[in-house]
Amino acid sequence: MSYAMRVQEYGGAEALKAEDIEVGAPGPDEILIRQSAVGLNFIDTYHRTGLYPLELPFTPGMEGAGVVEETGDNVTELKPGDRVAYASLPVGAYAEKRVMPAERVVKIPDGITDEQAAASMLKGMTVEYLLNRAYKVQPGQIILFHAAAGGVGLIACQWAKALGVTIIGTAGNAEKAELAKAHGCDHVILHRQENIVERVMDITDGKGVAVVYDSIGRDTFEDSLDCLQGRGTMVSFGNASGPVEPFAPAMLSAKGSLTLTRPTLMDYTADPDEYQASAQALFTMIESGKVKIEINQRYDLKDAAQAHRDLESRKTTGSTILTIA
Repeated sequence: MSYAMRVQEYGGAEALKAEDIEVGAPGPDEILIRQSAVGLNFIDTYHRTGLYPLELPFTPGMEGAGVVEETGDNVTELKPGDRVAYASLPVGAYAEKRVMPAERVVKIPDGITDEQAAASMLKGMTVEYLLNRAYKVQPGQIILFHAAAGGVGLIACQWAKALGVTIIGTAGNAEKAELAKAHGCDHVILHRQENIVERVMDITDGKGVAVVYDSIGRDTFEDSLDCLQGRGTMVSFGNASGPVEPFAPAMLSAKGSLTLTRPTLMDYTADPDEYQASAQALFTMIESGKVKIEINQRYDLKDAAQAHRDLESRKTTGSTILTIA
């Protein structure tokens, strides 16, 4: 028997309950992973509450790392003993052991630990597609990245700096602002004390930014649009404050012929080759030292409910993992 954190009904953090489960043998094109660490991500809370509904009951989690215990038929690229990581559907990472499609895992390089991989795969691959593909940033551009001291934000600040970009970030307090600056953020706006639009226009001499990366959603959406220069791009990739309210598309033209995209990691890594390439790009950045993965919080997997509470109340910074003894 193994155990997993399960959700029987949508709800608050208390909906996460430890249960004993049977983990079957891997089928064709699948592998069985004995996990050592699981990544904590905001999308886990969206699944738990039903904002992004899944069939009940389910085991949440889309990111983890561990060792291959068994391979199914047709699996030739992996073998028992290989260290692997993933950031992908199907959900089910909050477990001691799990079965995964072999094409949705990647081998962990020798220079990267299981914990680093579990803490960075989903966030780091998100940064990869945001900066390289959803909107490809160029050296010399000024960008706005919300939640700069969060797990995605700290990686994004480092990666964007390596690309020659000037980063304006937002943060909730002075401590988080200093953390963002230490990771390459050039200017940090304390959004609880300062007017985001006014500060962006001051920093850019009234020109605005080329692109805004916004994972906050409802609370920052209009301000984000108002921070853009003419024909700028809004990349809305999360709903930490709740989903954006419906609006008339003509608002985009009224604010300067803006472009809006609402991407997801799953769409940008749906193709197995793109998935592997994105992961390898991340590992290359980590191994080069241009991106450092800092795990600022660790919780036992059975304490996942408390981890969710702390994440939702903005008590966490950087990456958080759930460990499995």
